[in-house]
Amino acid sequence: MKEYKLFVQRIGLVGITNILISLSSLILLPVLSKNLSIQDYGIWGLFNTTITFVPLLINLGLPYSMVRFLAVKHDKNQIQEEFYSITLLLLFVSIISSLIMLLLSKQIAAVLFNGNVTVTVLLAASVLVFMVYNSFATYFRTFQQMKIFSLLSLLQIYSMVAVIIVLIGFGYKIDGVVFGYFVSQLVVALIAIIFAVRQVGVKFPRFKNIKEYLSFGIPTVPGNLSSYMVDFSDRYVIAILLGTAFVGYYNPGYTLGSVLTMFAAPFTFLLPSLLASYYDQNKLDEVKIHLQYSLKYFLLITIPAVFGISFLSKPLLVILSTQEIASQGYLVTPFVALGALLFGVYGIISQILVLEKNTKIIGYLWMVTAAINLGLTIIFVPYFGIIAAAVSTLVAYIFACIITVYYSLKYIKFEFDLKFTFKSLFASILMSLIILLIKPTDAIWIVITIAICSVAYLVFILLLRGIAPHELEFFKKLVGK
Repeated sequence: MKEYKLFVQRIGLVGITNILISLSSLILLPVLSKNLSIQDYGIWGLFNTTITFVPLLINLGLPYSMVRFLAVKHDKNQIQEEFYSITLLLLFVSIISSLIMLLLSKQIAAVLFNGNVTVTVLLAASVLVFMVYNSFATYFRTFQQMKIFSLLSLLQIYSMVAVIIVLIGFGYKIDGVVFGYFVSQLVVALIAIIFAVRQVGVKFPRFKNIKEYLSFGIPTVPGNLSSYMVDFSDRYVIAILLGTAFVGYYNPGYTLGSVLTMFAAPFTFLLPSLLASYYDQNKLDEVKIHLQYSLKYFLLITIPAVFGISFLSKPLLVILSTQEIASQGYLVTPFVALGALLFGVYGIISQILVLEKNTKIIGYLWMVTAAINLGLTIIFVPYFGIIAAAVSTLVAYIFACIITVYYSLKYIKFEFDLKFTFKSLFASILMSLIILLIKPTDAIWIVITIAICSVAYLVFILLLRGIAPHELEFFKKLVGK
């Protein structure tokens, strides 16, 4: 019971952190969309997309190796050796990559940023800072020091938000916004280094286990890159085929729908190190229980959220951006929201393949998925516009989810409560009728509608016995003492 209580507490902490992180994108959305030109807002979307892509390309899968292998280590000398082996190798690769980006800054600017070389230079510097921060922050994730990790995550995001808002207030445009991003990330990276070094100390490693970590991590790179391509390549295709302005129309609706990834983040964040510990101790029943309940309670929250954010997408976008952007992009949100749900299901179930160290399947899967998504996007966007990009992404996530379930359950099978899923869907449909009845248009009525619908969904799911009595008793014990 103590272990379950600790797991729930950590899920709650990471969950609250990710809710606050997701809300930050909604805070920035009106600030940027209403103060930048639609072209500059498109550049900001492409900058954020690229700052996610490049680290995935160059990290060699080593952060995943750190989580998988260091979580079970207790000897400080071993931890120092392996942590600094990974960190210094990542630093070397990051410096080389940033230098290459600087050398190609004019070409990158011409393709992505309407010729803005300043944004490209700051992108190269930001990639280096991001890689350093990520390596040291992964240390706290590996050893499940959630309080420190959550603090760093919130500081990273909200320092960026604060700096950007101040710079926008002083009249700076896209160059100032990107510079604010870089400065805030640099400060938080230095704080992360200080926190980690105080715990682990300093040691120059011998890189004796780096081959094993690379053999585990590198096969994840194609999969992670391909997963990224499914999630973000639509922005590049839209920019090339339709123009940067259409990225500005697409990005707010996408941002709103992708907020739902915050519900999956606590599970996909905590499960790797936790399940690795149980698996290495041959506690397969514990692995199955954590997978079963993680999936159920993820769906409990996310299914109604998909319905709610889909029906509220247009009024929310009118408030958060502009009427022009809302009318162009509100239909993007439902497809992205459903894709976020499927990606969360994938993220939980794919932990089985990670435990089995069968990362090659994940790599091949996402390579095929990315090809499907990119092909559909290129074919249909010229004819159907930005909505085709959202539908193509959803189709790709459906494919990835089905294949992942098929291969994962060959190794470890656990119970999936199909009846609960149907009950949650039915309760969500009933809840949606309330939205259609109220038809909120302003911020106050949207908040009131969300509150009413949340209570209504909970009542419906309890009346339908979606949560069993023994589960309610279990949670009472968890939060009791």
